[in-house]
Amino acid sequence: MRTASLIGAPTDIGASDRGASMGPEALRVAGLHAALVQRGLDVVDCGNVGGPPNPGLIKVNGYRNLAQVTAWNLEVHDAVYRELREQRLPILLGGDHSLSIGSISAVARHCRDQHRSLRVLWLDAHADFNTRELSPSGSLHGMPVSCLCGFGPRELTQIGGVTPAIRPQWIRQIGIRSVDTGERRFVHEQDLEVFDMRSIDEMGVRQVMELALQDMDADTHLHVSFDVDFLDPEIAPGVGTTVAGGLSYREAQLCMEMIADAGQMASLDIMELNPALDVRNKTAVLAVDLVESLFGKSTLMRKPPQPTGQAVAPTAC
Repeated sequence: MRTASLIGAPTDIGASDRGASMGPEALRVAGLHAALVQRGLDVVDCGNVGGPPNPGLIKVNGYRNLAQVTAWNLEVHDAVYRELREQRLPILLGGDHSLSIGSISAVARHCRDQHRSLRVLWLDAHADFNTRELSPSGSLHGMPVSCLCGFGPRELTQIGGVTPAIRPQWIRQIGIRSVDTGERRFVHEQDLEVFDMRSIDEMGVRQVMELALQDMDADTHLHVSFDVDFLDPEIAPGVGTTVAGGLSYREAQLCMEMIADAGQMASLDIMELNPALDVRNKTAVLAVDLVESLFGKSTLMRKPPQPTGQAVAPTAC
């Protein structure tokens, strides 16, 4: 039996809109703990990490609330790293997506300790690869990927002890459909592998996920960073930065089930849930449903995927 650790980070310190600070409790109310137990996990709720309140500062030297974002990410890093050292699977409950700087820095540090390779799946409507020169708002929830790759303030890029914490080649972004003009060029220059919604429209979710998950060996640590705005706002309205044309329920389910089939997910972020903009906790309930699929929920019991890549008919028991 695997042990999963829930770590709440109740802040919207890096976001442009308020409300993501209520996300961890909304996920708990939606039954995340019980859902994971049903999937055969031993679940430990570590409560919430703490940090400074959101001062709502204007952009200073290209960043909003930099000192406060740094403080929260240091707390997240320490909590996630502690759980990984205890051989638990940490699940970060956000909070805005800037908190993934601390989370993934901890995962990368753990992988260095264990001499393991790292693959990051970034499920999001946004590339989050802005810099202070490129960002229109200065909000750090639009910069976590660039910070993790070493393009950001020293306070954030050095959190995990090594700069950069990760390399662009370790990331696969899926569901992207909103990228700022300057950011678009920067993504191209850094050769970030992005499966945007056009890729999904043209190839379908199955082929996109096969490409995103390929070339992992048995010793690869798979981290999933799930921004709820990855989903179409028609089914997931409870986010601050909605972008039309996201993944449907069935597309998202297939995405999660294929990650589960890979059998290598060892850490998870659930980010940007904003109950203030939700309808009767609808988005939190959907997020919990999809997380269940990440941990193996399916309609039928299925045979493991075949190495040849050929389709296998599902087998019911």
